[in-house]
Amino acid sequence: MVKGIGDADCKSAARFKAAEVIILAKSAGYGNAFACAWQPGGVRDPTGVKFHLSPFDGHVVTGSGPGWVRVGADEHRESFILAPDAIVKPWAEGGFEGLSEADFAAIQALSPEIALLGTGARQRFPHPRLYRALIDARIGVEIMDSAAAARTYNIIAAEGRRVVAGLMLP
Repeated sequence: MVKGIGDADCKSAARFKAAEVIILAKSAGYGNAFACAWQPGGVRDPTGVKFHLSPFDGHVVTGSGPGWVRVGADEHRESFILAPDAIVKPWAEGGFEGLSEADFAAIQALSPEIALLGTGARQRFPHPRLYRALIDARIGVEIMDSAAAARTYNIIAAEGRRVVAGLMLP
């Protein structure tokens, strides 16, 4: 939800003068949410777009910050691999500079459809030879900073897809 916008108050979107503002608001009476958008010229009717919260079984990232990621109620401060049904620690103990084929083999051992690599506070790209086995196995590889990888993990896992994230933490 955009700050300053109350629950389900699409008309308030007109206060923002951006090219387009999307508002997600939780419905007061139901366990779902809806969206509406303001565009130059007025507010679009929100009735055509509806989102439903769909919980999934498995590990969920519930928070992250500089140097930590919370999965459920457990806070992690060292690099680890996260899958819906597993948490693997220790992992990538040598940090980004020490990444090896073995670190990516540990991700592949969990049989992901998509592998996410969170490279710490900023996005950095390891040499492709390190994760070549994932590509050869037709596993999608996405590289981003660790906070983005944690958020992306939740989205892909909620879709029911087999995702594994290697999250590097200082």
